Amino acid sequence: MSVLSIVIFLPLAAAALLALPRLGARAATWIWIAATAADLALVVAMWAGYGGGTAYETRLRWIPSVGAGYHVGVDGLSLPLIAMTSLLFLLCAVYSLRETHRPRAYAALFLFLQTVCLGVFAALDLLLFFVFFDLAIVGMYFVIVGWGHGDRARSGLKFFLYTFLGSLALLLGFIGLYLAAEPHTFDMADLIANPPPAGAPVLLAVGVGLAVKTPVVPVHTWLPPAHTDAPAAGSAILAGVLLKLGTYGLARIAVPMLPGQWRAYAWVVIVIGVLSVLYGALVALAQENLKRLIAYTSVNHMGYIVLALGAAGLSGGRAARELAVSGAVTQMVSHGLITGALFLISGVLWDRAGSYQIGKYGGIAGKAPVLSGLTAMAAFASLGLPGFSGFIAEFQIFTGVIGAGAAVAGAVSLTGILITAALLLRMLHRAFLGEPGELTGRVGDLRPHESAAIAPLLALSLVIGIAPRWLLDLIEPAAQAVVTLAGR
Repeated sequence: MSVLSIVIFLPLAAAALLALPRLGARAATWIWIAATAADLALVVAMWAGYGGGTAYETRLRWIPSVGAGYHVGVDGLSLPLIAMTSLLFLLCAVYSLRETHRPRAYAALFLFLQTVCLGVFAALDLLLFFVFFDLAIVGMYFVIVGWGHGDRARSGLKFFLYTFLGSLALLLGFIGLYLAAEPHTFDMADLIANPPPAGAPVLLAVGVGLAVKTPVVPVHTWLPPAHTDAPAAGSAILAGVLLKLGTYGLARIAVPMLPGQWRAYAWVVIVIGVLSVLYGALVALAQENLKRLIAYTSVNHMGYIVLALGAAGLSGGRAARELAVSGAVTQMVSHGLITGALFLISGVLWDRAGSYQIGKYGGIAGKAPVLSGLTAMAAFASLGLPGFSGFIAEFQIFTGVIGAGAAVAGAVSLTGILITAALLLRMLHRAFLGEPGELTGRVGDLRPHESAAIAPLLALSLVIGIAPRWLLDLIEPAAQAVVTLAGR
């Protein structure tokens, strides 16, 4: 078994271990932490040994009658997302050290989710991709319904129905690619090497399926209630990892396998990206619920990624299009780190006071300086302040989009940064500064395990913002390959 397969299935093996009888709650949590830490160590070793191209590849027969196999591997597009996923799951395990509600089942579900998310990013076969993609929906549904709060059953059902419907559209698109290919195959490498002559309906099916998962306007309405009623760690994984399954699928499948159709409808994708940027920011500005505010900023940030991938299909300068795609992948990593931290912070407020209502807080900085400092850091990172990973990503995206020939779209989307800055600074002022609110007295500072979960995410965002070369050296060759494939 290759090291990549071990990385994928180690969390699932740990989840099976949690089924042992008489295993205590504390032991289950530590097994969860140990498994995710070991997985992250293996990913770091993979990164250190990565030499370019498709690496750590395994290709085995699975369903030969339909040309589907167990085919996994990593490149500069998937390896950063696998590393971000492993880190975020580890820190969510640390954050959940004091989880008391069915901790064994909770840990097992997150370990299951980690396996299927890693499987999506590593899959090089469409059918394998779909299996992992669909199982991620199931895992998150049970996290929301089993450990959420508020109207969790309704929010979980809406999440499941929306995203499952999207996955069915995606399956139709994959079948269309399979039938159009000659010879018929689900293997991604073969489909990229020889793009099938599929038509616009196939792009529509694939695009809709991935757009729901991303999500973009107008198929985003499942996201705010799912976030609002999910547990904090569930929201961090939902925003940090599961949303990237959609944007990653666009870059891995839609652009290289349907290059002609992607170029033909590039402006449609760009318009959808711009609408998501502006709508997400404007609706977030009106929110009184902190979790819904962060959820709508995710719609905004995912819009930047879709905008950049749309620019890959334009006829403008090649270097600019490569820069846009590089920015899109960097934004996937950056958003996972920053928004994951923001959702964990929102979970601290819920744990202390049982409310996400911004207006019920105020003056938290005087009682919880560490919490307030990390929240301010996360807010500034999210609005794209220089020195953080968000600035690196958004600078690449806007420069690339404008240079590729979508100057108006880029200029209009820039206003999204201004609105995001306004809403996040307003949130900081109302909740953390000023006079104490009715719930401020219940808010204490971060506990050690909470700091240990939140601080590394923001520290890594800062490292990327100051010294991004180590990450960009991995991403840029993959971005160049995506643009080359889009131009065929």
